[in-house]
Amino acid sequence: PDPSYHGLTYTKAFGKLAFITKATSQLMRDLGAIQSPQNAFLLNLGLETLHLRVPQHCKNALAVAQWLQKCDKVAWVHYPELEGNPYHELAKKYLPNGSCGVLSFGLKGGREVAIKFMDSLKLAAMSDEQLIEAGVAPDLIRFSVGIENADDIIADIEQALNK
Repeated sequence: PDPSYHGLTYTKAFGKLAFITKATSQLMRDLGAIQSPQNAFLLNLGLETLHLRVPQHCKNALAVAQWLQKCDKVAWVHYPELEGNPYHELAKKYLPNGSCGVLSFGLKGGREVAIKFMDSLKLAAMSDEQLIEAGVAPDLIRFSVGIENADDIIADIEQALNK
């Protein structure tokens, strides 16, 4: 009996469809959505190669982080697998097979140097034509809205648009 559904016993009510009915109904109730069959298929395709891709992500990120750490144009590097990182011991303990493919770093010279660097990347950048082919307009701005007061967010956007 499932107390979250008024004591319903799925096997009695749905027979061979008990598991899928329980999984579907609770996902809809708790998460609010169910994947379409096509989305589920595509997600499964990605999951099938995850065990091959993630170790390579981790290996590459560590190599890049180590290289950046030695580069005299780089001010700092944050990656948990680097010696000296405040989370290094925790990463060794909890992530013995690698942490992730994401790292952060800062360049000496500040924002203008960072902008020039980003504009100069070739492998990790796309041209306007490539963006359009991918369905992304070149004037797209991705904006992550937080919990700040909406009026403050709008005021900041407005002042930036007016410059």
